[in-house]
Amino acid sequence: MEEYFFVAVSNRENLRLCLEWSMAGFPDTINGVWAYCDIKVGDFITFLYGAKAYNLYRVVGKKAVRNPEALPPPWKPIFFERSGRTCHFPFRLELEPVRSFEVSLARQEFSYIAENLLQRGGYWKTHFQADQNTLYQVSNIPESPLQLPQPLGEKRGSGEVGAETFEPTFVRERGRVAGAYPMREVIVQSLLRQRLREPEVLQRLLRRLGIEGEEELEVLGEKALAEGYVDILIKRARPRGKNLMIAVEVKLGRAGRREMEQLRRYMEELGEECRAGVLLAERLSGDSPPEGVHPVRYSFGLNLSQPHTFQELQRALSLEI
Repeated sequence: MEEYFFVAVSNRENLRLCLEWSMAGFPDTINGVWAYCDIKVGDFITFLYGAKAYNLYRVVGKKAVRNPEALPPPWKPIFFERSGRTCHFPFRLELEPVRSFEVSLARQEFSYIAENLLQRGGYWKTHFQADQNTLYQVSNIPESPLQLPQPLGEKRGSGEVGAETFEPTFVRERGRVAGAYPMREVIVQSLLRQRLREPEVLQRLLRRLGIEGEEELEVLGEKALAEGYVDILIKRARPRGKNLMIAVEVKLGRAGRREMEQLRRYMEELGEECRAGVLLAERLSGDSPPEGVHPVRYSFGLNLSQPHTFQELQRALSLEI
């Protein structure tokens, strides 16, 4: 099943470039590489700027460019005088326009994403995942009468001769391997979310939780609450009447009593529709969990002091369920 993301744009000029080129670009930061790995070919995105949503696109290609200075626009490198660092935009998604609109987030169609943004007090991350119901409703928004210009194929590909592409790699310790990104928690969250989307893995987890007869579930990224952020939210894709939710907390390294109690507070805020909580960690303290909380270990079986691509980490990831 395709997923749906809202991609935050920092200023109006970047929004114009994204719309004109039908392309999303992310900086060479941990948030940028996270967005690039988290969003897959076939997924859908909408751009966010201010309090408005712009257009619906399908991702048709992904590219990480090692020497982005060799490329033409849309994104020019940004030089930070104080630090002396230059920020490039090597991570790019090629998009196919599906629906043209410019509408306020204060619409019923955007209630899931708007509530998420309101709880977190703004959008300071690169992207936010919406549920399947949002995608369905957005697909029925009347199109804008003014069609935005779309790029010619040769324009999108111009100047890319000599541009070297690469696959980003990750290591446990920052700076241990030149060019590799640190194995931050958001990367592990994305890996685990994508693993839990696999039907066989999700069904094994449901059996572990004692939840039977559920087939149409979706596995979503971070959901903001008053108490904090649920790292992964599993819920019914098309709830009728009452929903069913499973809150999942991800920890990089060791987790124990404090993390279990934190997850229990998230479950209480989600209410009676939250049937269980899952604490995913590499190491568990052995403390007795609160009612409804299920600690589960994950592992990679790799030497994480050496660089590995996102795909290599995906293949090596296992859950003890």
